[in-house]
Amino acid sequence: MLPVTRPSRPSFRPNRLSLAAGIGAVLLAACGSNTTDGSAAGGTSSLGSGGATSGAATGGTATGGTSAVGSGGVSASGGTQGTAATGGTQLIPLGGTTGSGGDVTGEGGNADVCATVSASAELEPVFLAFAFDVSGSMGKGDHPWHDATLKWDPVVAATRGFFEDPMSAGLTASLTAFPIDADDDERCDAMSYTHPDVDMTELPSTKFGEALDAIRAEDWRGGTPTLAVVQGVLSHVADYRVDHPGHYVLVLVTDGYPQDCDDDSIESVEDAVHAVASDVPTYVIGVKNPPLTDDDGNMAPDTVSNLVGVAEAGGTGTAFIIDTGDPAKTTAAFQTAVDHIRGVAISCSLDVPKPPDGRTFEKDHVLVSYTSGATKTDLVYDADCTGDGGWHYDDLDKPAHVVLCPSTCTTVQTDSKAALAVGFTCETVIKLPR
Repeated sequence: MLPVTRPSRPSFRPNRLSLAAGIGAVLLAACGSNTTDGSAAGGTSSLGSGGATSGAATGGTATGGTSAVGSGGVSASGGTQGTAATGGTQLIPLGGTTGSGGDVTGEGGNADVCATVSASAELEPVFLAFAFDVSGSMGKGDHPWHDATLKWDPVVAATRGFFEDPMSAGLTASLTAFPIDADDDERCDAMSYTHPDVDMTELPSTKFGEALDAIRAEDWRGGTPTLAVVQGVLSHVADYRVDHPGHYVLVLVTDGYPQDCDDDSIESVEDAVHAVASDVPTYVIGVKNPPLTDDDGNMAPDTVSNLVGVAEAGGTGTAFIIDTGDPAKTTAAFQTAVDHIRGVAISCSLDVPKPPDGRTFEKDHVLVSYTSGATKTDLVYDADCTGDGGWHYDDLDKPAHVVLCPSTCTTVQTDSKAALAVGFTCETVIKLPR
């Protein structure tokens, strides 16, 4: 694969799709009351600057428990002391519960302890709408560089491998082949591409390979109505998502520039994808002609370089340009491209779960953590995403989604063991901008 770039955008490596099906969220409801002279078996304590344990006034001792302690707070006897936080905290980790028989003691009275409840939170479902070039230049054989064994066969092998790969589980995809086998007017009409050859289907699936095999058995089709297929697929996406909300991506696979329609300008295609880029990003995979010459000494033409502008306008910054000539390398390069798209297409936004048991949502009472295997990392609220391990709300005034910052998103997407947890407490645990 020959990478072709314009001014770069952040790019991510492919993930293993463990997150696509959903992520469990653990909600911690810390609803203790502060009293004196009391004790509570198995208590959990969490302190900020000048604070006291949940369930114990300042001066009490947590025996056998774990405490996060701020300046002026109370340490944990027999437990693990947290990090000091003077003058308020950005994130106060809630420590573990006490061991068997542990107490949170003060000077009298009983204290309520944190109850643990659970709910669920899922990343947005991901829908990939493929527009796949099946024109004669992919293998008709009318020129040496239109050799099916060098272009169509390895590209289709990699494509069907993606659709049938168990690692694609959790994704949903459609396939629209272009051009259709029709006269010029119908072939160049966007309405001809509003009904996919393979409707939105949960992966893995063999339907896509079967559809491409059926097309290959027909005569090769003429023309490359790129603008029409882009407009038609985007129209289908707009209609489909009304009843199927989620994160949508257009994937354009082609070996040439638009041709044989009234509007064959690459700029028109760029305008079409740019208009929806913030909502439906467009990824482009360009399949080069193999480096061959004909009997007259003419070299295979370059028909893919301008596709970079389509990817750039579509908000993805880079077109994947696939070399041909060596079928094995072509298959591997194409597979790398679709794996990359599979990874970065995974949404890093998840709904904020509703607090259970009728509790009131407080936006500064939320913890987000990331677990990889046995290692847990508390993420930090970072509205500007200036550091590592950050997250923020989609809308601070009316939060509906937890959104991972780009660096955090990259980490999660490339980790096959990744899991996220969202915790709600009754304490202020993040410092939000005012």
